[in-house]
Amino acid sequence: MADGMTPSEDQTSSPYFKLEHEMLRDQVARFVREEVKPHADKWEVEGKIPREVLKKMGDNGFFGIHFPEEYGGSGLDTIATAIFAEELGKSTFGGFAITPLVHTDMSSVHINNAGNDEQKQRFLPEVIAGTKIGAIGLTEPGAGSDLQGIRTTAKKADGGWILNGSKLFITNGVYGDFVCALVRTGDKEEKASRAATMFIVEKGMEGFKVAQKLDKMGWRCSDTAELVFEDCFVPDENVIGEPGRGFYAAMKNLQNERIVIGAMCMGEAQAAIELTLDWVKGRKAFGGVLWDKQAIRQRLAMQAAKVEAGRQLVYRAAWMDSQGMDCGKEVSMLKAYCGELVNEVLYDCLQFHGGSGYIEETPINRMYRDVRVQSIGGGATEVMLEEVAKRL
Repeated sequence: MADGMTPSEDQTSSPYFKLEHEMLRDQVARFVREEVKPHADKWEVEGKIPREVLKKMGDNGFFGIHFPEEYGGSGLDTIATAIFAEELGKSTFGGFAITPLVHTDMSSVHINNAGNDEQKQRFLPEVIAGTKIGAIGLTEPGAGSDLQGIRTTAKKADGGWILNGSKLFITNGVYGDFVCALVRTGDKEEKASRAATMFIVEKGMEGFKVAQKLDKMGWRCSDTAELVFEDCFVPDENVIGEPGRGFYAAMKNLQNERIVIGAMCMGEAQAAIELTLDWVKGRKAFGGVLWDKQAIRQRLAMQAAKVEAGRQLVYRAAWMDSQGMDCGKEVSMLKAYCGELVNEVLYDCLQFHGGSGYIEETPINRMYRDVRVQSIGGGATEVMLEEVAKRL
């Protein structure tokens, strides 16, 4: 045992991890193995994750990883969040993985970060328990990676605000219970960074509706919606933070969101390589098995090396964030790198599966479709590379 180290520290698999991180990884992996993989094919057909499954995740403490203990959370760090995302990615069902990650790390996190005490008391216990599921409303028909382009508006009224507009591509938007929506509250000519506010818009509020459930190329067991606000009244108590400062709150959490997506990508890539190794070591061809071919062995070996590099980039950024360090460059790097890499890995893995990889029911086919969005959502690769370039 190294000098100055406790037994628990010495047992971890990385300098970034503590024993509590390793225990969390084991717990999430067990849940995925026992509660997700046997049933998720059915969820793909149904287009949603059963609420009882999400409630069970809450019962296991998965929805409170980085929330304060006073509301029922665990108060763990960004590294723990990355571990959670990575293990969900290994499920091989991207639609399952993204559903809780949007809930915990892209939606309700805004209430924790910028909400007042009353909002935290009202929402966080149910968020952590899995009895209320959240969505995040940033993207609009004319605004994706460029949040300055949002056009949904809110006008002050007696006791609240009147919202008009729409949000597009909203994960958890169909079956969730609330959406944290970024809306313009200033003049249309003002930059959104100076005139946007975050609202908690709850299902059942008059004028708030799901315009349509969207059919997708992948992530088929997650629900995705177009949401519409038509003279929707939202009370003052549902304003998150200071009016006019919502853009900064949204941008602040993009760091966490991109770490989570990068970790999910690396979980997906690891699972794909494992599936492909099993396949090529058993698939008979040319008087042996595919694994006998040097070209295949070396390509998979190189992809495994790249994935391990990506994992270390993710955990380095997560560690920096946990230490309160500026990691904007590292986060932009990992989002660009991991989003592109997981697509590269799945291309090779499907190729090595041959004709079976082109069959709809195979896991590698599903994963190939699911990961395509990873270089788009949460910040497109091109946008991320520009963020890196600004910091070089």
